[in-house]
Amino acid sequence: MSRAAGRSPTCVHTTTSTATSADGTRIAYDRTGEGPAVVVAAGAFCDRRTFAPLAARLAGEFTVLTHDRRGRGGSGDAEGYDPRREVEDLAAVVDAAGGSAAAFGHSSGAVLVLEAAAAGVPLTRIAAYEPPYSVEPGGTDLRDEVTALVAQGRPADAAKRFLAASGMPAEALAGVDDEPWWPPMAALANTLPYDLALLGDGVPGPGLGRIAVPALLLGGGAGPDFFRDAVTTAAAAVPGAQVRFLDGQGHEVDQDVLAPVLAEFLRA
Repeated sequence: MSRAAGRSPTCVHTTTSTATSADGTRIAYDRTGEGPAVVVAAGAFCDRRTFAPLAARLAGEFTVLTHDRRGRGGSGDAEGYDPRREVEDLAAVVDAAGGSAAAFGHSSGAVLVLEAAAAGVPLTRIAAYEPPYSVEPGGTDLRDEVTALVAQGRPADAAKRFLAASGMPAEALAGVDDEPWWPPMAALANTLPYDLALLGDGVPGPGLGRIAVPALLLGGGAGPDFFRDAVTTAAAAVPGAQVRFLDGQGHEVDQDVLAPVLAEFLRA
């Protein structure tokens, strides 16, 4: 039964499959709903389940494919990470969707979607929520520190270093070990170097100027200035990009608020 996006369907059918990336890595994805395809790329500490509520909200109007980025959940991995491999992973999911699709990305997943569009992956429209770019180059020191901690077998310390750099107060960090959400987050810390590598030197690359599909850059109206600056910086690099800030939202956007905004853009 079809319902308008932004309303929760009474019954949502989801299937899990895998796609094969160009280097042979298997990429797990969930397919939900019926209609034009939308591929979703999550950010740091997230897997394909993170945006299941968004998929359910869009399922009455779109086919939503949420995938585990390499090294996470049901997806495989390979030696010698290169951001281009993640672009190929997303391309494999797009191919599984039927050969072309719209795409939405959150945080480092937003960077992935932008880079995929710049690389010529057959995307019809793209939406990116708070890609964590900077106005000035930087960030390589953090990448080196986090990568070293992961290589030393200290993923929890890598996660804490990443969160500290992201603005989590020291008093909050001191208590994370006792939080029920901490173990699954720390379990994904081995992929933090991938998130940071996607950002390169931290600023939008010149390739974003080659994006030729409609683009919507989204951000939270209640979040820190850093993320608002990141959205406007990215939008300036993408020809013709629209910008919209969602009232009352921060980096962890409410998917019930996001869904109707995203659906409006996707159906245009």
